Amino acid sequence: MIILGLTGSIGMGKSATAALFRDHGVPVYDADAAVHALYAEGGAAVAPIEDAFPGVAEGGAVDRQKLRARVLDDAAAMKQLEAIVHPLAGEAQLDFRRKAKDAGAAFAVLDIPLLFETGGNRHCNYVLVVSAPPDVQRARVLARPGMTAEAFEAILARQLPDADKRARADFIVSTAHGFSFARDQVRAIIALMNRIARGETE
Repeated sequence: MIILGLTGSIGMGKSATAALFRDHGVPVYDADAAVHALYAEGGAAVAPIEDAFPGVAEGGAVDRQKLRARVLDDAAAMKQLEAIVHPLAGEAQLDFRRKAKDAGAAFAVLDIPLLFETGGNRHCNYVLVVSAPPDVQRARVLARPGMTAEAFEAILARQLPDADKRARADFIVSTAHGFSFARDQVRAIIALMNRIARGETE
């Protein structure tokens, strides 16, 4: 089974692009959703995160806003959080891969925001980067509820620059011209992945 890593900086349209693959029946692992499940009531990350950052859990679940306030501007705290969450998320990803392979999928998509930053690209056959111009990206992010320019800049500082991601990509999907345009790009990539999975070459 071919593994296609899908990534992109905040506001680039990564999640919407992942949904286009899902719409075509391609198995998609959503790293953000996996982390949400770990943070939710009964999630495996709740107790260790509360131990590391007392007061961020309420009602048996991690309060993401409280957690963000504790770690966003603290590199050591962020590393401590990642040391807790990444192994648990890795287990969820392995489970996804097993299920997709057992279902006979020709290829599967790993939707991971920090794919390059965490070295996850090493476990992918190909990498797709979703991109858009900086002004489009900024407008999208600042339109989100509760988002500030300061928080946006802090998030960007943790992410590999878009130009670097694009330079390392096997495929680039642009969302600058709307998702109808992006859908056509995704269809072409799906067709290519299926041909490669069948052993066909260009």
